[in-house]
Formats: sequence, C-alpha cells, structure tokens
Amino acid sequence: MDTQRIETLATAEAAVDRVSLTFEAFFEREYAPLVRLAYLLSGDRAEAEEIAQEAMARVCERWDRVRDMESPGGYANRVAVNLYRRRRRLLRRFLPAGGAAADPEDEAVARSDIASALRTLPTGERAALVLVVWMGLDASEAGTILGVRPASVRSRIHRAKQRLRPLLEDGHE
Repeated sequence: MDTQRIETLATAEAAVDRVSLTFEAFFEREYAPLVRLAYLLSGDRAEAEEIAQEAMARVCERWDRVRDMESPGGYANRVAVNLYRRRRRLLRRFLPAGGAAADPEDEAVARSDIASALRTLPTGERAALVLVVWMGLDASEAGTILGVRPASVRSRIHRAKQRLRPLLEDGHE
C-alpha cells in the first residue's frame, strides 16, 4: 500500500515535471522572437523585455490550455501585441490632446512623466490603477488582491485618474 502511494506520487511529480519542462522548452524557443516582436512594436528594448516577460507569465498561467492550442507561439504573440496596445492606450489616456509622441525619445519622456505622476498618488489608488489599467485585471480580481470590494477599486481608479489628469496635461512631474 505504501509502495503504491509512493509510485502514485512519483508519477504525479513526473507529470508536473513534463508540463514544466514543456513550458521551459516553449519559453526557450519563443522568448527571443517575442522580444523582437515587442521591440519592433515599441522601439524600446526595455519595454520590449517587459512586454515579453509579461506575455510569457500570462502564457505560463494558462499553460494547461495554451499547450494544446494549434499555435501556442501565435497565442503568445497575440498576448504581447495586446499588452503593447494596452500600454499605448494608457499613454494616450493620460497625455495632452496632442496624444502620444511619435518618436521613441518623446514616448520615453512621457512614460517617465507618467511614472513620476503615479508616485504622487496614495498607495491604494496607485495599486488599483496599476492592477486594472496597466495589468488588465478586472475590479473583482484587483479587489481580491487589495483586500477591498470591487466598488472600492473602481472608486480608487476614478480618484486616481482625477488626480493624474491635471498633472500630466500641464506637464508637471
């Protein structure tokens, strides 16, 4: 009986290792092309690395479903493109009417301005805004992480946006 339990545990551990190694092999094969894609989209190496890392983290979270897809690499690419688009929307949302700058240097300055403005927010507002707007979680998921109700998350985001808009429109840091 104990031998059977040990064999069952060993089999379960081997299955976990196979899944883990399979994702590791996928990561090894797809990470560099994912960084290249993100770089071609963003024009910024650091941002490309962040996008690729976040995309791979999301693929890993869903690996049980992703590994059975016809094109797991295609799925990772879609995740990366969506993350890039979300970042662009964030920049446009908080930049003056002229919108996000076309050249990478101006976009880097804009990102720096946004980061500086975010640091002025109370921690709860900043956390809610980052989790929902930047990370793409819904208010319920963010509420679970923050230990508050979804309505509180939405209120914090609203207040954060009200505080940020004048800072970013006036060009203050």
